[in-house]
Amino acid sequence: MSLQAILLVGASLIGLGLYGALSQKSFVMLLMGLELMLNGVLLIVVGCWSRSAGGDPRGQLLAITVMAVMAVDMAIGFALVTAVYRKRQVDVIEGLTTMKH
Repeated sequence: MSLQAILLVGASLIGLGLYGALSQKSFVMLLMGLELMLNGVLLIVVGCWSRSAGGDPRGQLLAITVMAVMAVDMAIGFALVTAVYRKRQVDVIEGLTTMKH
């Protein structure tokens, strides 16, 4: 796969994630949009790394570490969404006006 194709797929993932994050009103869809954007950025970084570093395994380790951090980030986000829903019975962004309890 050429670098142009990798950049095109990564840019489309970022665009889809941005659209999903800005157009949806649900917390879960917002988090899914953010995850798509992060995956697009990671794809672009790994694509550029693979063309410039010549297969150095440190870049692969960095990509795996970033994916693990993204998974932890999304797990914390979904836990916060679940806590807000249990406390306030709100699952859309506009229903939550303040973060005070």
